[in-house]
Amino acid sequence: MKKTLIAGLLAAATQFAHAGTVLVVLSDQDQLDLKDGKVMQTGFFLNELMEPVQAFIAAGHTVVFATPRGKAPSADQKSDDVNFWGGNEQARQESKALLATLRLTAKGASPAISLAQVKKAGYDKFDAVFVPGGHIPMQDLLKDKNLGELLASFHNEGKVTGLTCHGTIALLSTIPDARGYVGKLEAGQRQQPPQWIYQGYKMTAFTNEEEEQAKGFLNGGQMKLFPQDGLTAAGAQFVEARPWSENVVQDRELISGQNPQSARAVALAMLKKMR
Repeated sequence: MKKTLIAGLLAAATQFAHAGTVLVVLSDQDQLDLKDGKVMQTGFFLNELMEPVQAFIAAGHTVVFATPRGKAPSADQKSDDVNFWGGNEQARQESKALLATLRLTAKGASPAISLAQVKKAGYDKFDAVFVPGGHIPMQDLLKDKNLGELLASFHNEGKVTGLTCHGTIALLSTIPDARGYVGKLEAGQRQQPPQWIYQGYKMTAFTNEEEEQAKGFLNGGQMKLFPQDGLTAAGAQFVEARPWSENVVQDRELISGQNPQSARAVALAMLKKMR
């Protein structure tokens, strides 16, 4: 069943290549390791995934979902809050209805394929890549070797690369020995900026100020690393706006958004660049 589903998705990507195919990469973890051995149940933020996906589909593009191991991603239940849709209950319900139709989070029946399958299909099949936020990219995407290879390929080809909120931290995966580098950052060890293909790029992500204001999400725990600190340490030119305000930063092929309020604007900027 899963193989048939995967084959169908890749066939669709080829069939509609003229319209554009967007690869959406998510974590397939559901817990974030915090300091002092604590963990937090989490996942992708609903609006950060679904508002862009709705925009991509409405523009006629094919959307293919991938996770590191091809397992179903999980949603952060705390993100099921109408405030993240600007108070628009209808928009929230439409996002949730499409997510249910896609069956993305259905264990054993999700359409998500693995990053290894993406590589086998060929990075040339995809016109853009998008990584949504929620805390969970801080668990694995920032040091996933396969994701680093994919992003490096998109960078070399100048293909549209969009990320939102904590998702921007995934760019660290392109650093040589990202796992070792991130481990030292999480341990509080100061390091020289590494070799990084995005060094000097302007970008944004969930800010330290927003992390402080949203620390209630952690249930008393503390994160090992903040996105702003990690990206700045690696050599990014970090651009922040007022907390919880829409902020989209574009630099060459890279389009990043600061927070949940920026998710749809990132998608629209990606669509404009894909024309």
